[in-house]
Amino acid sequence: MLQAAGGQIAKRHRAAQRPHGRQSVKKLMAHGENVNSIEVEAPKLFDRMARRFNVDYAFYKTGPDKYLLFFKAGQADAVTACFESYSRKLLTQSKSKRIPIREQLKQAAERLAVEKPRAKERVKEAAREDR
Repeated sequence: MLQAAGGQIAKRHRAAQRPHGRQSVKKLMAHGENVNSIEVEAPKLFDRMARRFNVDYAFYKTGPDKYLLFFKAGQADAVTACFESYSRKLLTQSKSKRIPIREQLKQAAERLAVEKPRAKERVKEAAREDR
């Protein structure tokens, strides 16, 4: 009997807990706190940074490579610090001299298009008269 009651209490406790970290916009709004938003381009990179700062946030896609980042207004200081490290990382990535693979493929295709294709030489063998 005690185990059943303990299980029910634990079940209610788990249901009452709020999710943390990345979640849907609907769940974030259900926390009952004010929410702010910022436009972000690379959500994967922001995910890595946000885990370090224990921020509750959600993404909403507004267009190709455009996302709105929703976060709790009470966590604005943590989000500011997180966004600062995110933007620093984003700038260092854009400055890297490594050429993306797709760009390399485009350049290779352009070079091949410029080169003249070799004409295949077809030479017939001389027919032997001894046969």
